[in-house]
Amino acid sequence: MIGENIKRIRLKRTKLSQQEMADYLGVDRNTYANWERGENDIKAEYIPKLADVLQVSIEDLFSTAKSNNISITQQHNEGKDNSILNGAIIIITDKDAVYQLAEVINENIQNRKKG
Repeated sequence: MIGENIKRIRLKRTKLSQQEMADYLGVDRNTYANWERGENDIKAEYIPKLADVLQVSIEDLFSTAKSNNISITQQHNEGKDNSILNGAIIIITDKDAVYQLAEVINENIQNRKKG
């Protein structure tokens, strides 16, 4: 989803080419193109730079105007030691939900540090 967003924002707001974006970010054009296609994950260190170059907030990179929901997919995988590894993939497409989830996560982190 972020790949689609950065492409849409790049074309709408900046009119920069993929090469120009790659140059601003200090990455190869193919790397940037793969981000837009969703073929590679974007390293966290580039997210603030992307937001800056595209002149949007970081939250805007992850949000879409078309839907307002949170999708959670539970994953249960057997580990090499036969233990069950639990996890979740969370896709958030609503800006307010991002803030609410971040607040809950921060509260949980603070509570764990105290305990």
